Amino acid sequence: MAKPPFAALICALAGLGTALGFLAAELRADGYEQYVESVTTAAGVIYIAAALVGVTWLRARRADAD
Repeated sequence: MAKPPFAALICALAGLGTALGFLAAELRADGYEQYVESVTTAAGVIYIAAALVGVTWLRARRADAD
């Protein structure tokens, strides 16, 4: 069975979370305060998803070692 691309998925999610963080900063600077909380929440959820993929990766490696 082929190994899932965990590293690529983690990097993509972290990149998307970072991009949304920068977007939130730009929105705040441009005066769009009503959207900042939603974008920041989305960035946080994406970072949590990246962390969960990392945990899954570690658990999959540990299962393969047994």
